[in-house]
Amino acid sequence: MRPYFTRERFGQAQFLAGLLLLAFLAQALWLAHAELRAAEGPQDQEAVRISEGWRQWHGHGVAGAPVLETSALFSGEAPVFDREHSPLLYLVSAAPLLAWPHDLDRESSLYWQWLPRVPFLACGVFLGASLWYVARRLCGNIGGFIALTFYCFSPSLLQASAVWHTEPEILAAWGSFGAVFTSIAVAHTLYAPREVVLWNWRRIVLLSVSLAIAIGSQFSMIILVPITLIFLLYVAPVRRRAGLVIWLVACVLGGVLLFALYFFHGQAFMASLRHAILWGATWRGFTVLGVYKEVAVQIRRACPALMVALPAAILTYAFWRRARYFGNTAPFLVGVLFLALAMAHPDLAGAGFLLAAIPFLFIFAAGVLADLMETRYRSLVGACVLGLMLAYVAWSVTSLMQVPIG
Repeated sequence: MRPYFTRERFGQAQFLAGLLLLAFLAQALWLAHAELRAAEGPQDQEAVRISEGWRQWHGHGVAGAPVLETSALFSGEAPVFDREHSPLLYLVSAAPLLAWPHDLDRESSLYWQWLPRVPFLACGVFLGASLWYVARRLCGNIGGFIALTFYCFSPSLLQASAVWHTEPEILAAWGSFGAVFTSIAVAHTLYAPREVVLWNWRRIVLLSVSLAIAIGSQFSMIILVPITLIFLLYVAPVRRRAGLVIWLVACVLGGVLLFALYFFHGQAFMASLRHAILWGATWRGFTVLGVYKEVAVQIRRACPALMVALPAAILTYAFWRRARYFGNTAPFLVGVLFLALAMAHPDLAGAGFLLAAIPFLFIFAAGVLADLMETRYRSLVGACVLGLMLAYVAWSVTSLMQVPIG
């Protein structure tokens, strides 16, 4: 058996990537600290998530999906369903509090109010590690470090991971990223002369978990179901039947996992699906110039360096044939699709799609820049990229230091 702890898996590149992820975690912790230090317990939407999740963990209904008869019996009004999310965000927010040995009162809130943020901080680190792994496989070490630097100092991703005055869309972003690239990885393994379904069972489970996380975090992420099928059929055209079987199995397992989020309460599950906004897109946003400006503002807010790197990458991709290969094209297409869906969703789902698009754009820009650094102009391109990264990191850290307490 080949040893797992090898220099190839845990070398200098992995060590440096780990340092960048620690820098990301430190910044996210500072953001959470800046908000929680002055707060007396969870506020607004976070308090609702914790309350609903706590109620479900203790067997008092399903978070965000009340049983119709029970709700009508006690309130006399029509029940209110969360039409955007499954119980996942509620359960994740409340789960760490199950380990708190004391009462959840205001006096001790300075300590226990950190616990609901821990899962989202972990998801931010996991998404960064996933991005590093994928970018390094597609673009090499240089592209991997460019993409990871984009990620680790991104204000929007730091804010989402710390749940700093925002909704925790980081779960939807991580699930969508995992679903897309796991489907591509599964499709590549179909070229191996082995029993397809049995050999790929780990990746099938990973694909189903990614779909469940993404859709459970945001119902409109169900768009990933046909997207993953398209990648499976496109990447492995010679074994499309096997790809279809794998996709069906992953969808069924993902559905079971989604049902499990309701603690297998069939009535609440079906009622929630009836009220869920699975599409909700409107094309009116594409006719309003202000929507395009807002998307540009949000991309700049997510990563100011991307406002320079992304146009350069798009121009290079358009005019340089060498850059137009699958490793660059796939993340670019998914990123553009998510941006379009963000424009088409004026509700909370739009913010989720916008955040989910950013990691794909990071990989696309990093891949094209890495390609340029392999040409005879590598010294000039390398100097420009290094200067851009240093300026970006300095700006991000300086802006973080100016975040007010409270």
